[in-house]
Amino acid sequence: MIKKKSSKPSLTTVRYALRTIVWPRRKLIFLGLVLIVLNRLAGLVLPGSSKYVIDNAISDGDLSLLRLILLIVASAILVQATTSFFLTRLLSVEAQHLISLLRAKVQKHIIQLPVSYFDNTKSGELVSRIMTDVEGVRNLVGTGLVQLVGGTLTAVVAFFLLIRINALMTLYVLVPLAAFGVVSVKAFGYIRPVFRERGRINAEVTGRLTESLGGIRVIKGFNAEAHEVRVFEQGVERLFQNVKKSLTATSLVTSAASLLLGLAAVAIMGIGGSMIMEGKMTLGDFFAFTLYLGFLIAPIVQMSNIGSQMTEAFAGLDRTEEILNTAQEHDDDQRTIVLQELTGDLSFENVSFSYDQDTEVLIDISFQAPAGTVTALVGSSGSGKTTIAGLTASFMKPGSGVVRIDGQDLSRATLDSYRSQLGVVLQDDFLFDGTIRENILFGRPEASQEEMEEAVKAAHVKEFTDRLADGVETLIGERGVKLSGGQRQRVSIARALLANPRILILDEATSNLDTESESYIQESLKTLMKGRTTLVIAHRLSTIRQAHQILVIEEGRIVERGTHDELIQKEGRYHQLYTYQARI
Repeated sequence: MIKKKSSKPSLTTVRYALRTIVWPRRKLIFLGLVLIVLNRLAGLVLPGSSKYVIDNAISDGDLSLLRLILLIVASAILVQATTSFFLTRLLSVEAQHLISLLRAKVQKHIIQLPVSYFDNTKSGELVSRIMTDVEGVRNLVGTGLVQLVGGTLTAVVAFFLLIRINALMTLYVLVPLAAFGVVSVKAFGYIRPVFRERGRINAEVTGRLTESLGGIRVIKGFNAEAHEVRVFEQGVERLFQNVKKSLTATSLVTSAASLLLGLAAVAIMGIGGSMIMEGKMTLGDFFAFTLYLGFLIAPIVQMSNIGSQMTEAFAGLDRTEEILNTAQEHDDDQRTIVLQELTGDLSFENVSFSYDQDTEVLIDISFQAPAGTVTALVGSSGSGKTTIAGLTASFMKPGSGVVRIDGQDLSRATLDSYRSQLGVVLQDDFLFDGTIRENILFGRPEASQEEMEEAVKAAHVKEFTDRLADGVETLIGERGVKLSGGQRQRVSIARALLANPRILILDEATSNLDTESESYIQESLKTLMKGRTTLVIAHRLSTIRQAHQILVIEEGRIVERGTHDELIQKEGRYHQLYTYQARI
């Protein structure tokens, strides 16, 4: 059963908003409050002056008084216009600046979360967290907050002015206002969980949309367009139903305001008209009371709208704070060892690992990979080879046992000092939208032209870029879609080589290569891996014949180890795999 979220902002969320959003901008917000006070006080000049225009200037025929009043009103209008401009210019711009800063902060936090977090979360959902959830904070720093304060000030001042003119009529106004307040509080209590749910639904819909656009070839290949359309329609329908709930609540508030305040206006007209006819109230007082009543009611109605915006802001902040409180990779207090330049001695000592409590992926794995050697991992799919590579890359920690690099416990080493000396070419040869050059320079942007050209040549990227009109400046599209699988893999290898790592992980690095590309890579493997500790994972056993040691992994255990020739002579599992592939 899902626990229902509180309809009120949590104390933690409010403290977070005050500490990190409002307080650092206190000077700007204070200036905004000064401007809103001047704006609202200037706005009260017009209704106040109406009494004197009617009861004094017009009734007495005092033209000079009329001119003075008009000059004062015109000055007040100028003050209103000027303060309104600066309010928008200062606070609205700062609110958008805050949104950009928060987006950058959330993105920075998310990108440093553990790999396991991304394995369990859709990328589109994270995009929604970064781009959408933070937008509501504009109401905390923008004109929303100061208008809330300004509206309260205006209502209070107008209330006392109304009492001064006629206390009895003011009392009649308070009854519908109190009823309106009760309705508003109930409505906002209902709306906040709806806004929070909207963020979750929006993230899910965005996540699915991102997936479907990224997998468009699979969708078309299986003629599944209609299915994806239905899935998306169901998502946007859920979003619509959520929006409908919030609109129903806000429309209830608006309708209640129109009804209750309309009834108050009718009562005031009746009571005021009677008092004027009885000589208990002047026409100027009645006119001023009516205008001041508008200054009492309008801010209250406006504050109800601002209250809705604030509710949305806190709902977004709830989700933002939730993700910012998720522990990052670097938050591990045990990682205190800063690795200097590595020699590259890698060892696994009785390492076991499981993704969940029920199934162990690796069981008591132990091996030595001396500096500069090539260690190959072979075995059936799902045997644990990629998990060993992930532990070597420090994407996760062993459940038991120790992974050491140069004798140091890798789980205690700082990630920056280790990964700056690590190079990886994974099964998913991910390339970014941009040019071939930009992708090769990704891991080491400061590399010289000569160094890049050496990597291009060593990975045999040059063989196909020479045939392209723009060479290495060719735009390759999202995920390198304009290149073949073999070409993408060679670019990935060039990227890893340019980074000049001490530890190199090639996870199925030749799996996407055609025969010609594979032969290019095989020719240069000795040169490419010389001086680096290399971990190679490959199903195509012909690519690892020259490895210094081969580990055969089955069901999470090392069942055989040795060189190619030694394992062939044993006629065990490796021999079976090799001869099977040879027949194919």
